Amino acid sequence: MRRSIMTNLRRLLALTLIIALPVIAAAQGRQSRARSYDVIIKGGTVYDGTGRGGRRADVGIKGDRIAAVGSLKGASATTVIDATGLAVAPGFINMLSWSTESLIVDGRSQGEIRQGVTTQIMGEGWTMGPLNDRMKRQMVEEQGDIKFDVEWTTLAEYLKYLEKRGVSQNVASYIGATTVRMYVLGESDVQPTPEQLDQMRELVRREMEAGALGIGSSLIYPPAFYAKTEELIELCKVAAKYKGKYISHMRNEGNQLLEAVQELIRISREAGIPAEIYHLKAAGQSNWDKMDQAIALVEDARRQGLKITADMYTYPAGGTGLTACLPPWTLDGGFDALVKRLQDPATREKIKKEVNTPSNEWENLYLAAGSPERIILAGFKSDKLKPLMGKTLAEAAKLRGTDPVDAVMDLIVEDQSGGGAIYFLMSEENIKKQIRLPWVSFGSDAASMATEGVFLKSSAHPRAYGNFARLLGKYVREEKVISLSEAVRRLSGLPATNLGLDRRGFLKTGMFADVTVFDPQTIADRATFEKPHQYSVGVKHVFVNGVQVLKDGEHTNAKPGRAIWGPGKIN
Repeated sequence: MRRSIMTNLRRLLALTLIIALPVIAAAQGRQSRARSYDVIIKGGTVYDGTGRGGRRADVGIKGDRIAAVGSLKGASATTVIDATGLAVAPGFINMLSWSTESLIVDGRSQGEIRQGVTTQIMGEGWTMGPLNDRMKRQMVEEQGDIKFDVEWTTLAEYLKYLEKRGVSQNVASYIGATTVRMYVLGESDVQPTPEQLDQMRELVRREMEAGALGIGSSLIYPPAFYAKTEELIELCKVAAKYKGKYISHMRNEGNQLLEAVQELIRISREAGIPAEIYHLKAAGQSNWDKMDQAIALVEDARRQGLKITADMYTYPAGGTGLTACLPPWTLDGGFDALVKRLQDPATREKIKKEVNTPSNEWENLYLAAGSPERIILAGFKSDKLKPLMGKTLAEAAKLRGTDPVDAVMDLIVEDQSGGGAIYFLMSEENIKKQIRLPWVSFGSDAASMATEGVFLKSSAHPRAYGNFARLLGKYVREEKVISLSEAVRRLSGLPATNLGLDRRGFLKTGMFADVTVFDPQTIADRATFEKPHQYSVGVKHVFVNGVQVLKDGEHTNAKPGRAIWGPGKIN
């Protein structure tokens, strides 16, 4: 009897093994496959974008996704990167990019890739679509050193054009409120009729359904300046239906800073839309003490449940055109109308008087800078004027034997453009105060450039080459304003969450493999106001959608960047 029982047990065990072996084999096969990756980044300190402290871990990449984060001992990969002593982070997001043209001529985006930036967000007021025929002609006529054909009409078509042409980073964009206004109303100081406002709403609807992130405005510049708050609210109501956001270079960053913050909050509340302040600042020394009140307004709105955030750049100077020295009415009707006014002696005297007179009616960057010694000339179309680049406005005026305000007007006419200038406006104390705010992310407010070719025909703001590296070097490592883990969160997880980007911004399994590997001990900006065309240092490796774009600090020439879309896109 006992022998019979043992025999039956052996038979049962054998049968069980026969049934179980295929299951075990399949499980082992799955495990084997799971332990094989395209890329393993091993031994680094992983900062996952949530703000949690760094932890020693390996990162496995398969295809365009992060396949594993943890111990990958024994796993194999085609490419293995030793990240011992290095930080491994999600790719950084540039919340305010002006690479709309630079990416057309050089999709490598060297200046930003070498800082670890893997995604560029465009859309400060003026965007590359939607365009009509008049706007396309104007775009070609106003081109400076960078020349290109306008082969698209809508904003979505432009982003697809970049992707097809080849870019090293991902690209996304807001719809420019300025662009929508110019499409329907032109450049005059007029208000839309109900029918025209419907046309503007329809343009927004189309672009939101095609994947735009929301509405972007730049309200110190004509013709955006002419838009009333109510117009912006109506456009934002359309964007809100598609989970869009509103982001704004506010109507005033100086004398009327607090009123401008209140306008942004009102737009957010009445349109039911999250809102972000572009490049938060208090411009002009007389306004520096307003920053605490501006922050208080935002934090009070946040306590009330409004989703208000901001971004910033890490420099005490801003950069824009020389036309920012002039009252907005001078550009009523467009650039040609401005030139005519500047060539009329009586009108010139009127303009000069207004430029030299403090006012709350418009933001005067000439006075905000404090003196013409604090304005640096940075860009001209005319080869004749290029020798003035790098000189202060005061120096240029002295060389030309004229008053600084007259020099501004003359240079605009001679260059047949708004020119480019750097204005010293902000305090270092406020920069640090803003960096400490947990709801502030970062944007360069510049084009990504290269230290070669067409980019050397003009000067640049150093933020084009150093904005993100400067945060991690100067303000994290050297001055310890915030921790490294918090800085990574503000460069990745925070902006990705604010924007509603799909599977971006964090180092987690299943996310797109946008990864930056850098040395926290050496990362630093090198660009200066005197010599801006210098790359940052300290970033070792960068992956975009799983493809290595930077290897041992050098560009691989890979261009795996994609157009990425807002959450309201209708397929």
